[in-house]
Amino acid sequence: MKIADMFKVEGFGVVVTGGASGLGLGFTEVMAQNGARVTMLDVDEAGLEKETARLRKAGLDVDGAVVDVRDHATLDAAIDAAAAKYGHLDAVFANAGIDSGPGFVKGWVFDGRTRNDEGAIENYDDERWQRVIDINLSGVFATIRAAVRHMKPRNFGRIVVTTSMAATHTEPSVGMAYMVAKAGAAHLTRNVALELAAYDITVNAIAPGFFITNIGGGHAYNPDLQKMVSKYIPMHRVGFPKDMMGLALFLASPASSYITGQQIGIDGGWSLGTAD
Repeated sequence: MKIADMFKVEGFGVVVTGGASGLGLGFTEVMAQNGARVTMLDVDEAGLEKETARLRKAGLDVDGAVVDVRDHATLDAAIDAAAAKYGHLDAVFANAGIDSGPGFVKGWVFDGRTRNDEGAIENYDDERWQRVIDINLSGVFATIRAAVRHMKPRNFGRIVVTTSMAATHTEPSVGMAYMVAKAGAAHLTRNVALELAAYDITVNAIAPGFFITNIGGGHAYNPDLQKMVSKYIPMHRVGFPKDMMGLALFLASPASSYITGQQIGIDGGWSLGTAD
């Protein structure tokens, strides 16, 4: 089998939640650049308009719709509309997510840490907790549910969930709701993969390490922070959306047709520990 056929997604109908920036935009670009027709769903209307216009100018088949994944009725309608437009829904990236604010410590390992009352569990209010769970976990559930309604009758589909290193590693500088939601999304991935395997619908997760995105107010764009974090990553650099494109294409394409229920880490070796 030739490489061109193994990774062929030409003509695929694709939906990406949180598609207007960061990793979601990277997923959108790599799929569209390889011939897929992509609908980006995002709460950022201005970002959607900007990126849709840019990608269309480049000759890519990309559309956008303003959707908050907490609004399941609107999410259902947007996914239904994409499936109707393309005549089929082949791949969905359940990617939308938000930061949950600070954890119970400030600072990074080896650079000195102090306890942070704002992130302590006794001060964690219901609104902060629920918003993160609603977007980062329930939003993934609702996205998968809507997609499967179109994939199951065809006995085909590729679902890719964005989780995190936080799904398997504790990190006290990150808000607890984020950690719990990502762990839940990882287990949701496995359970749905088991249910849908008989229908040739694969369900896998991508677990990023430190990537440069807009999450958390875009703090990762700070070059001083990047330099500091890079010291603890064995590859000595942080990740960018382009680093995610190959894995995203692999999981959406025929090349991964016998892989399901897996969470694949992509972190420059960070989860292995510090080498030097």
